[in-house]
Amino acid sequence: MGLYEGIVRRQEKLAVVGLGYVGLPIAVAFSEKIDVIGFDVNEAKIESYLRGIDVTGDVGHQHVRDCMVDFTADEERLSEARFFIVTVPTPIKSGNVPDLQYVKSASRIVAKKLTKGAIVVYESTVYPGVTEDICIPILEAGSGLRCGVDFKVGYSPERINPGDKVHRLENIVKIVSGIDEETVETVARLYELVVEAGVYRAESIKVAEAAKVIENAQRDINIAFMNELSMLFNQMGIDTKAVLEAAGTKWNFLKFAPGLVGGHCIGIDPYYLTYKAEDIGYRSKIILAGRHINDGMGRYIAQNIIKILVCLKHDIKNARIGILGLSYKENCTDIRNTKVTDIIQELKEYGITPLVVDPLADQQQAYEEYGIELADISSLQDLNVVIVAVPHQPFVQMSVSDFEKLYSVEQTRVMVDVKGVYSRSEYEKSGFHYWSL
Repeated sequence: MGLYEGIVRRQEKLAVVGLGYVGLPIAVAFSEKIDVIGFDVNEAKIESYLRGIDVTGDVGHQHVRDCMVDFTADEERLSEARFFIVTVPTPIKSGNVPDLQYVKSASRIVAKKLTKGAIVVYESTVYPGVTEDICIPILEAGSGLRCGVDFKVGYSPERINPGDKVHRLENIVKIVSGIDEETVETVARLYELVVEAGVYRAESIKVAEAAKVIENAQRDINIAFMNELSMLFNQMGIDTKAVLEAAGTKWNFLKFAPGLVGGHCIGIDPYYLTYKAEDIGYRSKIILAGRHINDGMGRYIAQNIIKILVCLKHDIKNARIGILGLSYKENCTDIRNTKVTDIIQELKEYGITPLVVDPLADQQQAYEEYGIELADISSLQDLNVVIVAVPHQPFVQMSVSDFEKLYSVEQTRVMVDVKGVYSRSEYEKSGFHYWSL
């Protein structure tokens, strides 16, 4: 009996290593079909899951409460599994260098529990070569086993989009790969248990790694183009949103929009590709240019706010500014690598400390990671500027009159709609000074 058959018959177990925004949905989905051990080194996170609390905000408390995942922070429990899915983060370090510490650490943990016939599948986003050149040697050294003989390795890049209620694990085609055809088939059959959209068998692990990293690099470059257009049209006095709506009437115009590009994917993954490119002697041109533009958008937004305040003859040092949204994108709790902090930091350079409101973000995490004390929206009073940085649904539902209550009655109300989700004409008719990318 093969490993797949053993898992399906619940005679073997699957272990998901790393239970964040990627690992938790995978563990929960698989637990409906097979026996799953959900492992994470963060004991507090495990305690939350055991209490039925979804700290990611993406699966839902009820699903976590009702699922059959065997949550644990005990490494010894991993010895019960022979199929491992590694879903740990891959951030970047200072200088935009890939930080593989979590992948390496997870590999060392799994290595100690590897037995003959096991399969290890990595989902973490990496540059081509990491799985075979870095992870496999760690697995072999820690287990004393030989890859390809005693155990097998595969790679299936995560494609989960946090906060997205439409594109979910089950309806996104899953790329799978492995060190040999037998591994590919086993991995493919297992993912087909939970991925209704089916799987795509990549011809090699490196192809699968490269496919993942260019997905986000492509989005990054397209958004960078929109951001550059926004800066150009702003100088020309043209409404960028109006231009994009007009251009979007052509069937083959790609409908991207300007905005802040943060998070743990689009704002990071391109650096994994450019790092590998430089390692082999190729200097990226387009990818790094896009990163340069997008990394500077927070500062650009803050500087335009200062210019507006000067033109309106506001007292800059005493200006009261409220920021709605801290997470890296709308309707998502994740604040990792958010670029809203770039706006905040630049405003502080002018002596302004804005009030920040985000009902979705975790207050303790915001303070620990950024030193930001999140305020309640009721504390936003007598403002000169409101910046809707992240258009969470509760903010989108606010009317003009709702916003009017937040401002001082003595001076012109400045409305900064970063992503252009509101009607410019409606706000300008109501006496606001409206600005957006």
